Amino acid sequence: MRKRTGTGRRAAVLAAAVLTVGAVAATGGPAQARAAGGAPLPPYAFDATAQRVKGAASSANATRLKPGEVYRDSLGKDGKVYYRVDLDDRLDAYVSVVAVPKPGGLVAYGDGVKVTLQDGSGTDCGSQQTLFSSSEYPRPLAAYARRTIDPDATSCQGAGAFYVLVERTSKPTSSPDDWELEIRHLTEPRPKKAGPTELPEAWPSATPAPPTGGPRPRQGGDGFADAASLREGEWRADIRPGQTLYFRVPVDWGQQLFATAELGSSATGDEYVGSALAVSLVNPAFGHVDEYSGSYDGKPSTLALDPLRPVAHENRTSYNDATNGMRFAGWYYLTATLSPEIAEEYGDAPVPLTLRVGITGTAKPGPGYDGDPGPFAVTAGDKAAAESGASGAEGMAAEERSGTMRVVAAAGIGTGSVLLLGLGAWTALARRRTA
Repeated sequence: MRKRTGTGRRAAVLAAAVLTVGAVAATGGPAQARAAGGAPLPPYAFDATAQRVKGAASSANATRLKPGEVYRDSLGKDGKVYYRVDLDDRLDAYVSVVAVPKPGGLVAYGDGVKVTLQDGSGTDCGSQQTLFSSSEYPRPLAAYARRTIDPDATSCQGAGAFYVLVERTSKPTSSPDDWELEIRHLTEPRPKKAGPTELPEAWPSATPAPPTGGPRPRQGGDGFADAASLREGEWRADIRPGQTLYFRVPVDWGQQLFATAELGSSATGDEYVGSALAVSLVNPAFGHVDEYSGSYDGKPSTLALDPLRPVAHENRTSYNDATNGMRFAGWYYLTATLSPEIAEEYGDAPVPLTLRVGITGTAKPGPGYDGDPGPFAVTAGDKAAAESGASGAEGMAAEERSGTMRVVAAAGIGTGSVLLLGLGAWTALARRRTA
């Protein structure tokens, strides 16, 4: 995942590079321990760059969120908090929240999180609510709110202060523990020229043939920040009851994403577990796109996402969340959660999970952004990460190492130039003295 880290953090990295010109230690991204055989499940892997903030009870006291930054907070049962974002009148804006319930707690049908973006007059510019539906067990939920620049709109179009309202809904029987929040603020440039605003009535919806060659190992990450990268193919991971695994797939403009998840058979029983596996799709702005769940009875069980439209800028004109969510190119995230009830019926041993990912369609040019697309594009580096399986955290570590080495090289060249100039001056002076 490409992230714009804070200027202070980058400055610290650069300063350390200058101070350690002689020797730089390159380190990899954070590794999450994998649980096995009754050990505690790995916790959610929050973005390592996230800054702690405190949501306010009133918009008047709201903390400002900066574009490109990641933040952390917590939210109590039935809680409601405000944050502030300062927007111009040129860029589309998104604020996303990943709500992380405490593992082992209780959630009920209808529990969830809602994110709303409001202007200074209290007008809702956009909102999204993500709920626990048939799969009533705790797992992270993603939702976002957006402000889109629209020449035909009359509200939420000006520059100024906007407010992000985050609300948690819970049933009386649900656990009272706080939910941890991972918050992101992203902006998207507008196209230089207006493009199509209507969706084509006909679009390819036939599921492609499954990939061949057998599955290859690719264990998922423990959060969006360290999601394992996938390309088209068949991939094998192990998932514990109660665990959520995170994967990401680069999908370019004009391409379609297809995904199925299969739980392998069990040799220890045949008990029926409803909503045993929940699979969610999250877009590059960390907005919820779609979710499905399937049962398990000890036999192989396959769950497939419904066909989605090709990625297109005009998808944002649709009122359907699944279509609207496929509004830009970039990393799309697949999450898979195995119900804790599986442990009661089949034991706590890992269950084999197979993901089959299909990407159809030829990549097309983007909408012609008037500025840097940021995370809303697929780069050569993204394709390389999908091939190697590098996580977002590893990609960021590599970027920082590269930046550090560039500074070291520049500092070395500068130091060397100073030394050469000094030797030249000393030699010239010595010659004059000799003469």
